[in-house]
Amino acid sequence: MIYETKNIRNVALLGHPGSGKTTFAETMLYEAGAISRRGKVEEKSTVSDYTNIEQERGNSLFSTLMHAHWKDSKINILDTPGFDDFIGEVVSSLKVADTSVMLLNARSGVEVGTELIWEYIEKHKSPALFVVNQIDHEKADYQSTLEQAVNRFGNKVIPVQYPLEGGPGFNTIVDALQMIMYVFPEGGGKPEKQDIPESEIGRAQEMHNVLVEAAAENDEGLMEKFFDAGSLTEEELTQGLRIAISKQEIFPLFICSSTENMGSGRIMGFINDICPSPAERPPAELEGGGELECNSDDDTTIFIFKTISEPRVGNVSYFKIYSGTLKGGDELVNQKTRNSERFGQLFEANGKHRDAVPELRAGDLGVTVKLKDSHSNQTLNSKGTDRTIDPITFPESRIRVAVSPPSKNDMEKLMKALHTIEEEDPTLIIEQSKTLRQTLLHGQGQLHLDLIKYRIEKVNGVSMDFIKPRIPYRETITKVANGDYRHKKQTGGAGQFGEVHMRVEPFHEGMAPPDGLTVRKQEVDDLPWGGKLAFFWCIVGGSIDAKYSNAIKKGIMQRMEDGPLTGSYCQDIRVSIYDGKMHAVDSNDNAFMTAAKMAFKQNFEKAGPQLMEPIYHLEILCSDDVMGEVMGDLQTRRALIMGMGSEGHYQKIEAHVPLSELYKYSSTLRSLSQGRAKFHQHFHEYAPVPGDLQQQLIQEYKESQEED
Repeated sequence: MIYETKNIRNVALLGHPGSGKTTFAETMLYEAGAISRRGKVEEKSTVSDYTNIEQERGNSLFSTLMHAHWKDSKINILDTPGFDDFIGEVVSSLKVADTSVMLLNARSGVEVGTELIWEYIEKHKSPALFVVNQIDHEKADYQSTLEQAVNRFGNKVIPVQYPLEGGPGFNTIVDALQMIMYVFPEGGGKPEKQDIPESEIGRAQEMHNVLVEAAAENDEGLMEKFFDAGSLTEEELTQGLRIAISKQEIFPLFICSSTENMGSGRIMGFINDICPSPAERPPAELEGGGELECNSDDDTTIFIFKTISEPRVGNVSYFKIYSGTLKGGDELVNQKTRNSERFGQLFEANGKHRDAVPELRAGDLGVTVKLKDSHSNQTLNSKGTDRTIDPITFPESRIRVAVSPPSKNDMEKLMKALHTIEEEDPTLIIEQSKTLRQTLLHGQGQLHLDLIKYRIEKVNGVSMDFIKPRIPYRETITKVANGDYRHKKQTGGAGQFGEVHMRVEPFHEGMAPPDGLTVRKQEVDDLPWGGKLAFFWCIVGGSIDAKYSNAIKKGIMQRMEDGPLTGSYCQDIRVSIYDGKMHAVDSNDNAFMTAAKMAFKQNFEKAGPQLMEPIYHLEILCSDDVMGEVMGDLQTRRALIMGMGSEGHYQKIEAHVPLSELYKYSSTLRSLSQGRAKFHQHFHEYAPVPGDLQQQLIQEYKESQEED
């Protein structure tokens, strides 16, 4: 069946791990008749969580696309992971969803994952509703969960329902929007509608009035009718609530028991009747400015929000049609690569099962296979159309590790496998660091990297170990030093001869010319790794021919790429060549390069050599009750506290911390705060390494060189 844009609903199921998203999705599919029996997470039989590793762990690790037909609508369902390590899956789902459904665990209330995900809901300006799940649990506390939600997310959280009785005996929902009571049979399913008991009418009517007032507030006409009549018709109430939800003015709160199949049908009805279609959402933002209305009569524009690689299939691309109509066999042009892609077949997905469809219209979510060169976060258009959907902004990485290098053959297989995963997962960044001579992986957390390791080893059969990454130290000097070096080599026939006299000193912008020297030529270069080299040619009288200046500078640069202290890059040094000797026959570029290298090394060691370390600006947001532990941990990391304050309901700590002290910090912070903290970091500056640590690092480097 082909659905018009107005009859499509795209919802993302969100929440902390264990809130019951996957079971809720299963119940939605069952209620809609998409499946004939409900699977269970513990039996590894759910439509979502179908991969081997998800079934092994019993948790969602990837987002899963499903769909259900409800009344006259198609509801596309995106089940997302609750772990913060897989926030990329959440962000990509929020990009294409038109409504967020946040599940709360009735026995645990508002948990860490809920708070972290809510920030992304706000960032995407997504209409949202809450579902208090697991009302049947023996420790369920509806009232406490509701109060926590209102305290954390504000008075826009408005309850629509409440349980007549929670816990194991739960089977009755009082619905204040429809002013009716649902009584479920044993085993759940279709409820019996009953009048609300006299004892509950007062509470239900009070909740109903709050909903009516919230609906009327967003429309002047409705507000007038509300004041005149004191109430709204069902149609008017529906209209007002649709506006209020679309504008994020209210966040309705429902209840259910997914495991007992009680309440999900009512929520699906609300999604169908009240939640916005793609056509009712604000136009999509285009890169570089401009907007795109969701209109099936326009030229076709689609956006790939997820890519996976399947054995024997290849790339599987999940996309949203932002405008136009896409038919099987259509060709679209990738806006980034400018290459054409043929959409041979189009599918609707229910987990790993895919059903072919002839066409999909604006607002819908679909799947295709075997696109040649199109990946996540890319836009494709019909020919002659030039527009790019504003791409997903993924969170910065929070953990970095180095990959222990396997054999050369395995390394090639490993890098191919890693780049395949990188195409699927934009939150994984692979860096081939020339500076550190290591392959680095940047990810969202230890669990994220462990999953990648699992996939590499299980799917690709390549062993991969993580090791601590090296630190990109820098070397410089603090004093002036003069010295010379003569390179002389005689090996039968032409020999080598070159003698260089040089002065080295710390360089900074605006410094005076070298004292007592006549500068003939000067060059100040920005080094590829940062910092500067100032090279001054101060030869008077032709003791060294100027034609050798480039060779001397090249020798210095080679030595600066492999610093004398720890083999790190050198920077911010001025070198003045003021004398030397040459030989009419034996002098050549190689001789002067060697002499310059050795002269630089000897002078560097006499000039108060200083090792510099990268310092990062760290911004930590944590709850009041763990601030002491977080501060105590920072003190063990040579941190310099720069400030403290508050941001929203978080306490904020700003500190400057050496990069060498931040290895696996994300795991430590999560442990200290029970997950109730987050941090951002960025490079701040290079600063001197303390003397005792410098000596330790120099000694370790010498020992490693001797071993080699």
